[in-house]
Amino acid sequence: MTEKIAGVEIPDSELARDATELIRDTTPPLLFHHSRRVYLFGSLQARARGIRPDPELLYVAALFHDTGLVPPYRSDDQRFELDGADRARAFLLGHGVPDADADRVWTAIALHTTPEVPHRLAPEIAATSAGVETDVLGLHLANVTRAEIDEVTAAHPRPDFKEQILRAFTDGFKHRPDTTFGTVNADVLEHFVPGFRRTDFVEVVRNSAWPE
Repeated sequence: MTEKIAGVEIPDSELARDATELIRDTTPPLLFHHSRRVYLFGSLQARARGIRPDPELLYVAALFHDTGLVPPYRSDDQRFELDGADRARAFLLGHGVPDADADRVWTAIALHTTPEVPHRLAPEIAATSAGVETDVLGLHLANVTRAEIDEVTAAHPRPDFKEQILRAFTDGFKHRPDTTFGTVNADVLEHFVPGFRRTDFVEVVRNSAWPE
């Protein structure tokens, strides 16, 4: 029987089941529950905006979007968003998903912390960002009913989520601070890593190798 939460069906294909099992087994409950909420809220936001993402692709994008914060997905030398995007693309290609679809999921994950841009792109990309923005930042909550919010959070609770996700972000990229240049991730390190100072774009321009 297909699982339905807040009127949103959870994909029940072999691909979706494999993704669920993998992410549930390899990430902490905090990220698993957050990722499922991102799928649910992303689906509800898509409905409110009149866009129709492919549920299976959106589901995989949501499940993998924060995997770059934790082993075995976390790297040392690139943005955490790229870690998750790379793993999701490899997972999809390994399941016979066409390159174009895998690339769409890759882009959804790679851009999920970038404001505004994803909402101009494919529905799966827009809905992934919308789901993240709703669950992490509390944006666009007016598009979701109280009953829908209650049903989503009953299925996937978010106790002390604000502080726990900030801690997960910090732990996920404090060892690679240079990768936060130009991103919201630098805000996290500035709050929680003593001595961290973000790379200043103006200083980079002024101190570049170009002679004046």
